[in-house]
Amino acid sequence: MITIRKAAETDAQRVAEIYVETWRTTYAGTLPDRVLVGMSSERQAISWARAIRHGGEIIYVAEDATAGVVAVGSAGANRTRNSHFAGEVYTLYVHPDFQNQGVGHRLLTRLFEELAARGMNSAVIWVLAPNPSRFFYERVGGRRVGDRDEELWGTTVREIAYGWTDLSAASTAPRRPPG
Repeated sequence: MITIRKAAETDAQRVAEIYVETWRTTYAGTLPDRVLVGMSSERQAISWARAIRHGGEIIYVAEDATAGVVAVGSAGANRTRNSHFAGEVYTLYVHPDFQNQGVGHRLLTRLFEELAARGMNSAVIWVLAPNPSRFFYERVGGRRVGDRDEELWGTTVREIAYGWTDLSAASTAPRRPPG
């Protein structure tokens, strides 16, 4: 059984491990090895603990009764100026062992509900183009609304934006099956 709840500072280490493992499994062969090998769950844990403690972002985790925290998502106000999307999903990471089981959809829905409750009824998420999980956002109603080149760790990567113009409708919409 999966429970979606607000992240606690005690979750920071597990969240960091999920973050690093997800990047390594998703981008092996796409991003330079030095970047993926150099990722540190210890440094990430410090960053996540600070973000959770500060409270400026909406941060939720998905917790399995047996495995513990298996996913994390964060959101808040759109960081891009002059965008017609009020909110932004900053992160959505699901441990590889729990992907394709509805965990990401439930977590994303909770983030949308929280954004809408804070008066942000539209949102965008930027996803690295090589990420095969990006099609998940299309299946849950996201529309491709932009793309850009981003410089990450000395490497230029393509990012794709998916947007939702009505989060109240998005949070209640059923998940569309793949294909």
